[in-house]
Amino acid sequence: MPKKLELLQNRIQILSTRPIDPSQIKIAKDLGIDIDCLSFIETTPINDKELSKKIKELLLTESIVVFTSMNAVDAVASYITKSKPDWKVYCIGITTNKLVKHHFGEGVIIGTATNAAELAGLIVEDRMTNKLCFFCGDQRREELPNILRNNGIRVNEIEVYQTKEVSHTLDKTYHGILFFSPSAVSSFFKSNQLVASTVLFSIGTTTAAELASKTINKIVVSELPGKDKLVKKMIDYFLDTN
Repeated sequence: MPKKLELLQNRIQILSTRPIDPSQIKIAKDLGIDIDCLSFIETTPINDKELSKKIKELLLTESIVVFTSMNAVDAVASYITKSKPDWKVYCIGITTNKLVKHHFGEGVIIGTATNAAELAGLIVEDRMTNKLCFFCGDQRREELPNILRNNGIRVNEIEVYQTKEVSHTLDKTYHGILFFSPSAVSSFFKSNQLVASTVLFSIGTTTAAELASKTINKIVVSELPGKDKLVKKMIDYFLDTN
């Protein structure tokens, strides 16, 4: 068990820009770290007849599909009414991986990676198909579809959810802030500035790059996907530096 931050006069104050599991908050609290959760984005599934028709038709076909977001998995899974589709799936992230297995079956995943660019490289290397379906949100990044198309793979992009920025102006200074997506970074910095001492924690290099474009504050990157991994990275950082 790591040592507690017992020698600090004040407890470490952390902001998470996405809800995290209460068990993670308790682990941090027991070690002298208080975590506030405040979402800077919200996602909603797209619901229209054209999209519904398109997804229902795909559910009846043998397809290779890509998920880079748990929101996309949940949105598509809501259309499953009877048997699971005959799909092969590429996906990223621990949570997304678990959701794919839950909704589409244990054996459907044929490739995983820690970020979209890495996943695109894996798909190109596998050469299993020259076309696939990419379920995404309206603010999806360009890396994956661009890499695939540049390597002769046709990408059928289907937007299944929308991301909306949620504005919050902080009235509290934090020792560290956790970021999980580029869109949350964009939303945060539209209404907030940081003191120089605040350390920023990022899942993956894409979110870290967005942070670097907004601030010169220290950025600590977790290469492993999963919200719990970023929380652990933050805890280890403050235990090691104090």
